[in-house]
Amino acid sequence: MMAHIHKASYDHHHWLFMLIFLVLSYVASSSDPTEPATLLKFKSFLSNDSALDNWTNATPPCNGAHNLWAGLLCDGDGNVFGLALTNMGLRGIIDIDTLMDLSALKTVSFMNNSFEGPIPSVNKLSSLTSVYLSYNQFNGEIPDNFFVGLNSLKKIYLVGNEFMGKIPNSLAALTKIVEMDIRGNQFSGKLPNFPQNPNAWKTMNVSYNRLEGPIPANLSNFDASVFVGNPDLCGKPLAACKSSKKKVLLIIAIVVISVAAILFFIVVCLKRPRSAESKQVTRVQNKLGANHDTGAMEVELAAEEENNNFKDNDERGGGELYFVRKDINFELEELLRAPAEVLGNGSFGSSYKAGLLSGSKVVKRFKQMNQVRKDDFYDHMRRLGRLSHPNLLPLVAFYYRKEEKLLVHDFVANGSLASHLHAKREPGQPGLDWPTRLMIIKGVARGLAYLYKEFPGLTVPHGHLKSSNVLLDRNFNPLLAEYALVPLVNRDHAQEFMVAFKSPEFYHNERMSKKTDVWSLGILIFEMLTGKFPANYLQQGKRANADLAAWVNSVVREEWTGEVFDKDMKGTTNGEGEMLKLLKIGMCCCESSVEGRWDWREVVDKIEELKERDRDEDYSSYASDGDVYSSRAISEDDFSFSVNA
Repeated sequence: MMAHIHKASYDHHHWLFMLIFLVLSYVASSSDPTEPATLLKFKSFLSNDSALDNWTNATPPCNGAHNLWAGLLCDGDGNVFGLALTNMGLRGIIDIDTLMDLSALKTVSFMNNSFEGPIPSVNKLSSLTSVYLSYNQFNGEIPDNFFVGLNSLKKIYLVGNEFMGKIPNSLAALTKIVEMDIRGNQFSGKLPNFPQNPNAWKTMNVSYNRLEGPIPANLSNFDASVFVGNPDLCGKPLAACKSSKKKVLLIIAIVVISVAAILFFIVVCLKRPRSAESKQVTRVQNKLGANHDTGAMEVELAAEEENNNFKDNDERGGGELYFVRKDINFELEELLRAPAEVLGNGSFGSSYKAGLLSGSKVVKRFKQMNQVRKDDFYDHMRRLGRLSHPNLLPLVAFYYRKEEKLLVHDFVANGSLASHLHAKREPGQPGLDWPTRLMIIKGVARGLAYLYKEFPGLTVPHGHLKSSNVLLDRNFNPLLAEYALVPLVNRDHAQEFMVAFKSPEFYHNERMSKKTDVWSLGILIFEMLTGKFPANYLQQGKRANADLAAWVNSVVREEWTGEVFDKDMKGTTNGEGEMLKLLKIGMCCCESSVEGRWDWREVVDKIEELKERDRDEDYSSYASDGDVYSSRAISEDDFSFSVNA
């Protein structure tokens, strides 16, 4: 009897103890019982939110300082003090009104997602110390008083969006700001005065906007890379500002020269015989022979039209442009007579920049497509015209003639990746930094993935992937060009010049595979990380045995990474681990054995996982840029995946 009493007493105390333990555990997990409901309500405004699938009532958001829900930062009391929702592909609405119920919230990060529209009203969260909104599609002007009340704000990152208008004075008035990066937007007007001591800044970057006027004196000791990409910004550390008197004289000189040019043009037009069409062609041909950079594209086309007697007018395409984009339309004659600048003469033919009223266009001539049937050419062009992706240069129109084809695209003013990596820079002009290079390679991977999905029947959906065929918009977002042309280009010419034909599999077996474009992507990764141009691309025919991939592998075998990374690549603080991961991805792309080479899906997934810094949550830790160039060996421990994964 006593035994039963003792057992009942024991069981009673045991369960009481367990109940108390569970209650205390729940209290430790989340001291604010309203947080789960608040976060789930916030999630309900998002779309494409599979990365947040573990946000459920099955577990609390935090267990002490450890987050149980993805993308949360928790303090020791089990409260959510930060949202780190980065690289998740999120879309939808950032509902700040809901977040106002998170009383401990201090930092928010929505970087590298697909949010768009005006800046979220983070100014309602007056206790914030950090705001990270980089690499989305936010746009529009930020109200001048937007940052009023954010007196605790220390860090603001708005990189790679489409914000415009003046930099808010309320931002400049914040006294605790030590990190501000707003590069790659469209901010305009003068750079405001910031009251901070210049030595207090940890990060400051306003590059690649539309700022103008003199740089304030208290910012003049920063490196030139902080201000580069603002053509009208002047003063130390950039070029000295012109005096008002000099500006007036310069404007007068420009006006005088312009008037003189117009008068000269009128005189020439009046004297020109209107019926002597052949003489007109000859005159323009002579100009081209004199290596003039500007003229009209009708020059060469008209001359060839005179010299070619086509029996079938239909084979010449009827002399009409075919538009694949319905929002743009102009006549062929307008295109051919537009002021034109010769951009270059590549392996396919000449490229021109034509100035039209609807905006500048690039016209590329292809003479090595004369073996493709007209119907096949039209079908393929229409298919290209239906493509739509933010990392593809869209086709605008095309022109068909048996011996020559024209492809028309929008003009991209920021030039190619090759020009930014290899062109001679002015003294003090910085190269592309690590965050920008990572953003570019992610965009290239996304564009290539889209081509693989859209052209499942093509062995090489791009076929000519190289840095000169990666154009950069003003925010340095990449646009792939000259893609999906292998089916159209004459086979002998393609084998001589196109990148896919320089792959190891074509070199050894004269065959390409579904992984050939992956090899080209790997070479591009090496070029981005090393700053070295793949010299074997310049050689016609099959690639030389010694190429960039072989050089990288030889350096890796010697366990000396200091020789790999581009010395001009800045912004590498705390990014060494991620850079090494990208290097390893490049090596897996350039595996000479097709069987051992990664599939494009795996490559894209691994690239998407990369971050700017090794520890994405710790935005405040900094190291020396020089650390990444130390004599550190590459080992399996440097990577979170295996070569043979």
